[in-house]
Amino acid sequence: MTARRTPQLIALTAAGALALSACGGGTLGGGDDDAAAEGPIKIGLLVPQSGVYKSLGDDMKAGFELYLEEHDDKLGGAEVEVILADEGETADSGKAAADKLVKQDEVTVVTGVVSSAVINGVVDLFETNKIPLVGSNASPTTLTDATYVWRTSYVNDEPGKALGAYVAENVDGSVYFLAADYQAGLDEVTGFKSTFEPAGGETADEVYTPFPGTTNFQPFLANAKSSGAEALFSFYAGGAAVEFVKQYDQFGLKGEVDHYSAGFLTEGGVLDGQGASAEGTFTAMNYNYDLDNEINAAFVEAYEAKTDRLPTTYAMASYDAAKVLDLAIEASGGVADGDAINTALGEIEEIESPRGTWTWSDIGTPVQQWYLREVQEVDGTLQNVVIQELGEL
Repeated sequence: MTARRTPQLIALTAAGALALSACGGGTLGGGDDDAAAEGPIKIGLLVPQSGVYKSLGDDMKAGFELYLEEHDDKLGGAEVEVILADEGETADSGKAAADKLVKQDEVTVVTGVVSSAVINGVVDLFETNKIPLVGSNASPTTLTDATYVWRTSYVNDEPGKALGAYVAENVDGSVYFLAADYQAGLDEVTGFKSTFEPAGGETADEVYTPFPGTTNFQPFLANAKSSGAEALFSFYAGGAAVEFVKQYDQFGLKGEVDHYSAGFLTEGGVLDGQGASAEGTFTAMNYNYDLDNEINAAFVEAYEAKTDRLPTTYAMASYDAAKVLDLAIEASGGVADGDAINTALGEIEEIESPRGTWTWSDIGTPVQQWYLREVQEVDGTLQNVVIQELGEL
């Protein structure tokens, strides 16, 4: 693996805490009677339970819970108590929830976090309190030097970065950029252009829509249509992704202007909401449920049995967050010691995952394969289908 700064673990806080599982104190071999008397290790699960990104939060919660269910509600052999906190959809709501997890619930570690604004706002909280945060979604490009913050997802600019050169080489004409005006949207477009432009790609225009207030995309789509661009690269997720894809079709761009995006656009339940409007959309993602490996086959089967839906990258990354905590807690002796867990996280060399094997980068994010997907009808159902590998980042 690539050595990372001074590795250590995480803990988060959130409002509306709800215990998902609470068992008697237990330790892994190597812990002592005093450690056992401390009770279960408290883990904060900070994900949206309200607002525009609730569906992402539901997937992240289900993925984390599934791993626990498969391991008798233990991590590293130790009993754990999971405290669920609602991130909401703003930086303020997420910060308040994190504060509660850390200062009132006194968790040892935190996982989750959808919003880049939230994770940027809580870095100091975790660093100061020396509580590890194993994020399973948000990962802004500016987060490069934290000691107690890890992510099992990606860096925000990587979906775009993975896709840019491919689009430059396969689109005969200019590309129009349209994205939500917040950190993740800016990161995605910047990442895309970092590989698109060196490969000879031409930009028609670059426009950002107000977030989260934009629900009518017609004026923006009209400008894109009149620009003469051959393709469009977008960044939207959650409810905004449903409206954007539907209006893209309604306004006549589908079939005329090829649509490329970061995989969040068609990921999970939003695809059901988009319906036939999404067919033919191309996305880049680090995971898909049709990846051909044994771990993924078992994960997909178990996740479908639990939720009656196919797993998403959000669910997979949270499943992996539970796995790295499992490994780190075991290596650190199965006790509620954030520093020890954080150090053990940095010593994990490889993670066997439904996405394939990955390792930590030098900033505590995965080095992993990226895939080009297309929305296709499969046995009467619209699905994201892997077309080819885009390379490792």
